[in-house]
Amino acid sequence: MVTGLTVGALAVIGLLAFQADGAQSRALAAKPSASGSSTGGGPSTAPTTGADQAPPQLPAASGTGRRVVYSLGSHAVWLVDPKKTPPVQAAFRVTPGTADPTAGDYTVYSRTATTTGTDGLRIEHVVRFAQQNGTVFGFSAAVDTPSASPAPTAPPTDPSKPRTGGIRSARTDGQTLWDFAPSGTKVVVVP
Repeated sequence: MVTGLTVGALAVIGLLAFQADGAQSRALAAKPSASGSSTGGGPSTAPTTGADQAPPQLPAASGTGRRVVYSLGSHAVWLVDPKKTPPVQAAFRVTPGTADPTAGDYTVYSRTATTTGTDGLRIEHVVRFAQQNGTVFGFSAAVDTPSASPAPTAPPTDPSKPRTGGIRSARTDGQTLWDFAPSGTKVVVVP
């Protein structure tokens, strides 16, 4: 009789553990960022476009090896390290600047801890990976604004004003990308 109770208790414990693991997996899948930018204290600095949506799955044609993947179409970033489990270390939505880089493979060539963006906002964790037609492209996070959107959100009508290539993220996601992508890290831009 004791054996039957022990087996029954173990079965119940196993079922509860299985259910808890499934609930945790669903909760992680529902987060917009693997770095936890949608939870925790303080005001949100999430991007205004699609910020409440979880990023889609990593695009199939997004390169190989350790890399940062940026999707022009879904405004999402994935930090991928195939030597780790899971290979996608973080995924989050971003807000693009007024110009987009051409799809292709790039390399992080410059990083700046804090500076002022071409839109006049204080930014941090700047990770630059491309220069095209006089526009510098890189990831960053705005410091003093509740929105991650660069200003303006449409190409400027005044040709004397620079187009912005800053791809803005929430501050916590910017920190995660900064830690993941030192100079020399591959960046893959997909359509």
